[in-house]
Amino acid sequence: MAGSALTGSVDAGNAVWSSSRMNLVRYRDNDGDVHIGVDADGTILRLPCPSIASFLGEDLARCRSLVSAAAPTDRSSAGASPVERLAPVDGLTEVWAAGVTYLRSRDARIEESHEPDVYDRVYAAERPELFFKSAAWRVRGPGAPIAIRADSELNVPEPELAVLVTASGEIAGYTICNDVSSRSIEGENPLYLPQAKVYTGSCALGPSVLLSGTAPAAFTISLSVVRNGSAVYSGSTSTSQLARSLDDLVRWLYRELDFPGGAVLSTGTGIVPGLDFTLLPGDEVSIAIPEIGTLTNPVTRA
Repeated sequence: MAGSALTGSVDAGNAVWSSSRMNLVRYRDNDGDVHIGVDADGTILRLPCPSIASFLGEDLARCRSLVSAAAPTDRSSAGASPVERLAPVDGLTEVWAAGVTYLRSRDARIEESHEPDVYDRVYAAERPELFFKSAAWRVRGPGAPIAIRADSELNVPEPELAVLVTASGEIAGYTICNDVSSRSIEGENPLYLPQAKVYTGSCALGPSVLLSGTAPAAFTISLSVVRNGSAVYSGSTSTSQLARSLDDLVRWLYRELDFPGGAVLSTGTGIVPGLDFTLLPGDEVSIAIPEIGTLTNPVTRA
């Protein structure tokens, strides 16, 4: 997978960075304070940086040095798992997203749209579809409610792999994104995309960040929607089906933009329910990527 391999090194920073047992987490402790750390087999080691934006604010070499400096806290040996896992984004870090990067996504957009040819063209074009998704403060974390729009009759989760990118444009890690979308609004007119994609409760991230030094060749993504205790929709895909490389998507995003606090770029979905399915308030959406964990959120009305 593009951006998933780091050159080998014998220094401590690269050794820690390449540990398959460590995932980056943002969490709240018993005192209500928010920290950045790495989860090492259930033990949280705190990083010497105050935020995700600070972690991503320079280059990949600095990310590696911060991870290598992670240290136990006074609670690390006392079963001190975080009180609350938070979305791995904060400060000035922006969340962006790519669209129509899977064949299934292209077909679904064509099916729903009054202007189907634009999606067929962008799927094959050199320039990808990229759009702003969320400011950091609006992103929902694990367990927090996501929302569906009251003015849309067709709303779906979009399970996606998201990359965390440094200010220098290097992929530092991978997390899960739920790019909640209003299909009926986007389908009515492609110019309504911001309203279909950007509203309160439309973006969730988490539960952890897989460091880029430990990424597999491809990620398996699965989705489950539970309603009144029963599964009403499930699906799965693989990032091997992506029509574009992750590095290429990042290069396009950074082409005329700077991100002093880094960026999160969600890379598109390969799981889209049929037009006979819509999310309802009270549903529970779970998106799983084995190397990252499971992001679960209840659904409410925006």
